[in-house]
Amino acid sequence: MKIKPFCRKANYYETDQMGIIHHSNYIRWFEEARVYFLEQIDFDYKKVNDLGIDFALLDVSCEYKSMVHFGDIVKIYISLSDLTEMKLTINYKILNDKEEICTLGKTKHCFYNNKKKRPVSLKKEIPELYEIFCSLNTAESK
Repeated sequence: MKIKPFCRKANYYETDQMGIIHHSNYIRWFEEARVYFLEQIDFDYKKVNDLGIDFALLDVSCEYKSMVHFGDIVKIYISLSDLTEMKLTINYKILNDKEEICTLGKTKHCFYNNKKKRPVSLKKEIPELYEIFCSLNTAESK
């Protein structure tokens, strides 16, 4: 399965006084890309949530390589790593229109049952989704 990058245009309201995208917005962009990723694999966020599972955020990191300015078009590529039955790391690579790396990031999640209010095994709760994650994790690590 080939995952397409999430494309977006940097908005004016996302800039700081220096005219560059404020650092806090990259975390929001990661979330937008994650939601788009789930849509591509036919397990959109609402569907997963309706099945009782959430992706509780455990950690986030962001490394800024170069600036993004208002009006720039960026592509956000996602890859999966460190998958277990209970946790997942999602890696982000943001490229500008010149295909230069602007930002690298990671979010770490645990699979959380939103009804029982506790971490759970995705393999047991939604085995189809776990298998998709496994296939993508394997493909990205080759």
